[in-house]
Amino acid sequence: MAVSVDRILRWKQAGVPTQPIAVLTAWDVMSGQIVDQAGADIVLVGDSLAMVALGYDTTLPLTLEDMLICARAVRRGVKNALLVVDLPFLSYQTSVEDAIRAAGCMLKAGAQAVKLEGGHEGVVERVRHLVQWGIPVMGHVGLTPQSVNQFGGFRKQGKTQTEADRILAEAQALEQAGAFCIVLEHIPADLARDITKSLGIPTIGIGAGSHCDGQVLVTADVLGLSAWQPPFAKVYANLRQQAIEAAQQFCGEVRSGKFPV
Repeated sequence: MAVSVDRILRWKQAGVPTQPIAVLTAWDVMSGQIVDQAGADIVLVGDSLAMVALGYDTTLPLTLEDMLICARAVRRGVKNALLVVDLPFLSYQTSVEDAIRAAGCMLKAGAQAVKLEGGHEGVVERVRHLVQWGIPVMGHVGLTPQSVNQFGGFRKQGKTQTEADRILAEAQALEQAGAFCIVLEHIPADLARDITKSLGIPTIGIGAGSHCDGQVLVTADVLGLSAWQPPFAKVYANLRQQAIEAAQQFCGEVRSGKFPV
């Protein structure tokens, strides 16, 4: 049975999931097919594709049109998982109207929900309005990559009591605004545990320990395709090296006359 927003909510509210929610990213039809067929509950078209697929150093250069192109491609590959798409930098911060317009475009492209970063008052207002217009929203607190310049890099957040209190308050505000799920990125495990216990909606951790209701990783990191992985990622295969070796073998066979036969 295809995963829905309602199903994700019911897992937490009914005292489940009996097993944590598995979330993976995708950026084109092939990666969408792979993670969907692998059984991911949620497929996230994350703005991490700016670095994974487009070669940028941060997520900031990504445009709404970039995300729409990728969302449409992933939609064609995903049949069972819930498809969530990030709203890129400056597509929702400028006004409520811009946020609704950008999110609406994502749903027209095939997304079933959108994800916004941050939990300050402005973001909470955007979430509230989107939900009122029937657009499901996933929140994201802790390390929010679109704020990388403010953080001074991709640094762990919530290490002081003041930061921890702020992140907890942001997560609670996002739930009250109507978010159906919240990503907790690169924060201490005990803080993620406290947030998870305080919320009636699921938490999805990435570099946030084992106490969350689910976990997400960037698929390129999982498959060993990235040239660099964050410290909290786990590499399950070394497809980058295998691909290089396969391409080298092809080039060698062409040059030696072994291919084509």
